Amino acid sequence: MKNPLLSLTAAISLVALTSVAQARSAYDGYWDLLFVTQRGACDPTYNFSVSITDGVVTHPNLVKFRGYVARSGAVRASVTVHEKHASGSGRLSSNAGGGRWSGYSGSSRCSGYWTAQRN
Repeated sequence: MKNPLLSLTAAISLVALTSVAQARSAYDGYWDLLFVTQRGACDPTYNFSVSITDGVVTHPNLVKFRGYVARSGAVRASVTVHEKHASGSGRLSSNAGGGRWSGYSGSSRCSGYWTAQRN
């Protein structure tokens, strides 16, 4: 009776450790972002840093910020700050990335591109 219980305990531990290891993302860490406005009357550039943990993109001071990175590096994110909103998508590689974004500031519609550098 001890062997089956011991085997079951070992199997559960192995599955738990494997799940934790698989949850980590190759993109985890801190990233510096640059957003450039190409169309519209929004600010010409925006700079800020984000953190990626287990594929989830977060910013400590932006409550309405959502972002996710797939295992392939495909990324999607959106942010709302007062009357400003933007959403975008793109791709990350091991240390850099980029994509497109669009949004609005008050009644102005804007769009452009973004770049990312791992720091």
